[in-house]
Amino acid sequence: MKYVGRGIAAAIVIGIGALLFLALQPPQPSPARASIQGLQADGDTSKFARALLARDLEFPRDHGAHDDFQTEWWYYTGNVTTANGRHFGYQFTIFRRALAPGAPASGASLATRQLYFAHFAVTDTSANTHQEFQRFSRGAGGLAGARADAFRVFIEDWSAEAVASPRRPGLDAAAVRIVAKSEAYAIDLTLDSAKPMVRHGDRGLSQKSPEPGNASYYYSYTRMDTRGTVTTPDASYAVAGQSWMDHEWSTSVLGAGTRGWDWFSLQLSDGSELMYFRLWQADGSEGVSSSGTWVMSNGSSKPLSRADVAITPVDTWRSPTNGATYPSGWRIRIAALGVDVVATPRLRDQEMNLSSTYWEGAVSLSGMAGGSAVTGAGFVELTGYAEAMSEKL
Repeated sequence: MKYVGRGIAAAIVIGIGALLFLALQPPQPSPARASIQGLQADGDTSKFARALLARDLEFPRDHGAHDDFQTEWWYYTGNVTTANGRHFGYQFTIFRRALAPGAPASGASLATRQLYFAHFAVTDTSANTHQEFQRFSRGAGGLAGARADAFRVFIEDWSAEAVASPRRPGLDAAAVRIVAKSEAYAIDLTLDSAKPMVRHGDRGLSQKSPEPGNASYYYSYTRMDTRGTVTTPDASYAVAGQSWMDHEWSTSVLGAGTRGWDWFSLQLSDGSELMYFRLWQADGSEGVSSSGTWVMSNGSSKPLSRADVAITPVDTWRSPTNGATYPSGWRIRIAALGVDVVATPRLRDQEMNLSSTYWEGAVSLSGMAGGSAVTGAGFVELTGYAEAMSEKL
């Protein structure tokens, strides 16, 4: 669940008075980029839609924004290399956060109740560097937004936009160009899904705790062939590899006592993939709604429960920035599938010190699956270690 489903979007805290003015009131004719300190929306979520029932997701409609839900994100992560094997990991995420349900009063083209913000990071393994960036904007006036048909989600000049694919007709979220640039870092990558969409949980309803409505709608493209360029202060590099895309939307997903989550998106060399989120409580125990999906090489998928997956940290890493201690390296076993792999961070320090603090980084894989040796790559997200997510969602 790319963010317990992707709880980072709701994890941000913004000065409420200034932000409500920014989001709800008519702006000046030449709006300047706001300096936003955090996000605190209306604490009453009763008027927002909730993910209560499984339903058939509808496309292209569900590729776009769901403004009646409080939180949403479009999440891209990937591992790419140059022709001579230089490795880069990247994360590119656009979040939407509603400050209040419903539409704003009419009369101003830039009036909105929707905030958009984005996180962008590049891991340069050879240089032993990880750099992260963020951006905020209002969801109106062409500054930020999302559309479903001829899919596009953007915040200013950072975007993910549908492109033509030889694999399928039309323009949808299965093939996109993602572009982001900040300071001396940039990505310009084309992603084309090699496998069908995966709906997690019950037809896309991903439960996060037993209480009704503590759930999200959640789907992924788990193996997207990727080509393009990654730019660092050293140079621009032509790269190729694999990416993963998550789209998730929800309102108030976390149950009482949940402090954070560990999320895994892993791509194995035998063509299979694993998505698993481990919800964890304040006492360190695993939440009952932890779950995931095993995707087979032919694209068919199998739901996984907490009882199916055993994850054991093999090391720890302490942040020099805030003193938080994160797990660093994991043994992952799924006995029924013959899976026993170890995920190792490409760099130990891939902490995201932005409007919220979490660890999100590229990992490599080695081990066994189905009786055969496998390698692989993926991403891991760790939240709750530097700050409790139960105080944010």
